[in-house]
Amino acid sequence: MDKKNKNNDPEKNSDTNQEDLLKNTDGDENKEEITLEEKVKGLEDKLTRAFAEMENQRRRYEKEKEDAFEYGGFTFARETLNLLDNLDRSKISLENDEKLKNSESLKKIFEHLDIIKKDMISIFKKSNIEQIKTVGKKLDPNFHQAMMEVEDDTKEPGTIVQEIQTGYMMKDRLLRPALVSVSKKTNNSQKMEEIPKNNMKNDKK
Repeated sequence: MDKKNKNNDPEKNSDTNQEDLLKNTDGDENKEEITLEEKVKGLEDKLTRAFAEMENQRRRYEKEKEDAFEYGGFTFARETLNLLDNLDRSKISLENDEKLKNSESLKKIFEHLDIIKKDMISIFKKSNIEQIKTVGKKLDPNFHQAMMEVEDDTKEPGTIVQEIQTGYMMKDRLLRPALVSVSKKTNNSQKMEEIPKNNMKNDKK
């Protein structure tokens, strides 16, 4: 009976309920405080990422603007190279024309074609477009494309001996590679190198 009375004591029960309410209230406040802190941190992270993205976009825009200013005519310049190629092809075609060979008319035509080509190259230089150096240089895959090999013992293998098509650079960018012929050792020289080795083997025997 005493136990029942203790449990049914309204005063003690009310005290206990108040304590529980206070505990629950404190818990709710802590939860609200944690939630607010998390929200603030989340917003700070979002703002940081947003500012970083804006900065990256600004840098990309500046880079694209610089590239457009520096290399805006890149595609146009590369296409214009075909005009120079056509001038050279025209000269070769006229040179092979039997009716025009060694004629004064042909000489005058060549003079005009040379003037046009020089003017175009001069315009290219003003736009920082330069010819790639070839003959006598060592083959560089970054600037040259080897189309054929020519036997030549007087030069180191891989030395450019002929320019088939002129290559061009636009500042630090490759407009197109130079098409070239490169030297290689003759088969005779390779055989000559092999003979002493064979003789040495025979001497040992």
